Amino acid sequence: MKNEPTLRFLPLSDGKTPLFMWIMMPTFKLIEDPLYAGRFLSVIAGFFTLSGVFFLGWKFFSTKVGLWSSFLYVITPYFVFFDRMALVDSMLAAFSIWSINLALLLVKFPRLDLAMILGYVLGGGLLTKTPAFFNFLVLPVTALTFNFAGKNRPRRMIKLFSLFIVSVVIGLIIYNLLRLGQGFTSLSSRNQDYIFSPLELVGRPLDPFLPHWGDIVDWMPKLLGPVAILFLLIGIVLIFIKKQKYGIAVFLMALIPLLIEMALLKTFTARYILFPFPPMLVIMAIGINYISEKLSEKIRFGSLILIFLLLVWPIYFNSLLLTDIQKAPIPKNERYGYLEEWTAGYGFEEIAKYLDEESKKEPIIVGTEGRFGTLPDGLQIYLDANRNISFVGGDAVVSGDLRNAAREHPTFFVANKSRYFNYQDKIELIKEYPKAVSPTGSQDAILLFRVFPVASDSAENNQ
Repeated sequence: MKNEPTLRFLPLSDGKTPLFMWIMMPTFKLIEDPLYAGRFLSVIAGFFTLSGVFFLGWKFFSTKVGLWSSFLYVITPYFVFFDRMALVDSMLAAFSIWSINLALLLVKFPRLDLAMILGYVLGGGLLTKTPAFFNFLVLPVTALTFNFAGKNRPRRMIKLFSLFIVSVVIGLIIYNLLRLGQGFTSLSSRNQDYIFSPLELVGRPLDPFLPHWGDIVDWMPKLLGPVAILFLLIGIVLIFIKKQKYGIAVFLMALIPLLIEMALLKTFTARYILFPFPPMLVIMAIGINYISEKLSEKIRFGSLILIFLLLVWPIYFNSLLLTDIQKAPIPKNERYGYLEEWTAGYGFEEIAKYLDEESKKEPIIVGTEGRFGTLPDGLQIYLDANRNISFVGGDAVVSGDLRNAAREHPTFFVANKSRYFNYQDKIELIKEYPKAVSPTGSQDAILLFRVFPVASDSAENNQ
């Protein structure tokens, strides 16, 4: 996308929106390692989510709630893990939390400039990932914070409704800019691969919901921490007992997208539900702040005790993320995808450096077991500027085309050990890059082979 203008809308062909990639392109001029560049962008997005969480807690509750919310965001393993991954979900979370902030501000201060900014943020979310449509869906929830007791209520309600229409229209106009690129229709068609339609669930409405609820029960104690979940429950009880309208609105704006995704998603992973959780931190902070104030009345260092309790699990989890990620208590699905199975890209940087050195001698051919995705794209992100390397995607075997290519150029083959079925003749294993060991004891690896030519029939006859 960076090097070829006609590919600027390439993500649409896979049903993805391209804003994260567009913003990433300039970082390649500043940061040499493309993977680091993508992760750096997620860190920047995480900073905007952090600021959004603080603003939400501070502006609509109290300064202490804002500070507790920020503290939770910084230490929670869920965000520490995904804010250092080159994935779009951190940026979606940033747009979502600021959509909530601006929507609540618009109810409190119904002004055209706020409505326009909200529209830009809603549109930015849609350009990042299509689940940002949930940010539109939850806008009516902000009516809970409307002051129904004030003067000129009908007029104020009409004005607010009109301003929300302005925001929605601006957001949809920005989204429809994607029609300038080929593959716009793939957005809806690819979404069908991930989402059940309501008609498909007739007769079994709880079919995906209950299994996904089991996933939530497994993931959240690990990614949030047991103590944080306890304070989340305390915060939920408090906002309803005290009838805190902002608290109830924030909770519902986070809960509604989560419940819909649990009810409809075919593929359910922790990163798909990342964006509803920053507002949940504010609800946790409400519970923490309440307990802190009660403790401080009886114990001198009550807040320090809470900080210690909140830090125990994150310190354990995050230290393993940074030093020995294989031992971190990451949920099973995440371990499979990022650490253990064919989607994990161990050794790609090292293989890319090796191939780059080989290509300096003469042009080379590189075959891979896949045609799209981790292989060959995981290697190409490092080698896209090298014109002496040609990639040939294929199956998990050395094809005849690669054999023929080996007669004219040095030829290599990259595959996952678990998907490469047998070691064939006339190939040499150069290096094996092990992946994480699974809980069952199995271990996959990335394999780099040198492919040698097979003698032609005529040559064999002459011999």
